[in-house]
Amino acid sequence: MKAAIIESVGKAVVGEVPDPTPGPRDVVVEVAACGICGTDLHILRGEFAPTLPVVPGHEFAGQVVGVGTAVTELSIGDQVAVDPSLYCYECRYCRDGHNNMCERWAAIGVTTAGGAAQYAVAPVANCVRLPEHIRTQDAALIEPLSCAVRGYDVLRTRLGAHVLIYGSGTMGLMMLELAKRTGAASVDVVDLNAERLATARRLGVSGSGASPDDLDRPQGWDVVIDATGSAAAIQDGLDRVAKAGTFLQFGVADYATRVTIDPYRIYNQEITITGSMAVLHSYERAAELFAAGVLDPDVFISDRLPLAQYPEALDRFAAGEGRKIVVVP
Repeated sequence: MKAAIIESVGKAVVGEVPDPTPGPRDVVVEVAACGICGTDLHILRGEFAPTLPVVPGHEFAGQVVGVGTAVTELSIGDQVAVDPSLYCYECRYCRDGHNNMCERWAAIGVTTAGGAAQYAVAPVANCVRLPEHIRTQDAALIEPLSCAVRGYDVLRTRLGAHVLIYGSGTMGLMMLELAKRTGAASVDVVDLNAERLATARRLGVSGSGASPDDLDRPQGWDVVIDATGSAAAIQDGLDRVAKAGTFLQFGVADYATRVTIDPYRIYNQEITITGSMAVLHSYERAAELFAAGVLDPDVFISDRLPLAQYPEALDRFAAGEGRKIVVVP
């Protein structure tokens, strides 16, 4: 079958790989679409540590075309979205309910072959059957949405909060949509990318600009969310948190990123700094929110490219072009 392959650091190609074979509790999914994510760039750049080569793609959905001998929950022909998370369920963190901190953490499309291919194999427990009204190609958005849902689980925000989001890429826009639905009094978005910022305005924001200085909130924001991973944005965001407010590191920074904090201010103003990593007990809720229309796929998905153009899709994503880019086998 055809698949994208990250062969080595800096090198992505499209080639032939063996068709996947399901284990007893696995299903084979004919991929309808697979999203490109910042994680894919980190793998390409050698900033994550999977064994290369690997077939990437952890945001995907499709049709079940094969089932293992012990699978009874799904049937051939079912449309599913796939949670890529693979946990050991045995380590301290899994036993404590923090599976995303698993000491043997793995993921489809990161440490094992993923959905940037014609077919992918997944445990049946990781598959969520989709209702008929959802276009299966659009359901590649469920995985990033589940990360955003996890972010809001971490925040535990109060009604009436004033929220500032750095970045209006896919994840920033998803956090915007969730903020609007979780009782925020205002949601402001800043971004240096004018095209992406225009999309945030289209979705509905209280204020927007290239910098928080363009907005009228000198006292700061109750909740500040970084969805960029940029050191400059993170540093600025830490300084914009209001007293008793919370800063959420949601964007994926590279390993070398460093910022400076003010310990006295954190103590004196009771500021919370926290992070959110991937998916945790949030995938099925994200699927339900998606089915209920929390996102407009036609706004979020800007490009649908053939699988053969996977390297070009990565380049476009790295250049900050478009919003969510998906490849279609």
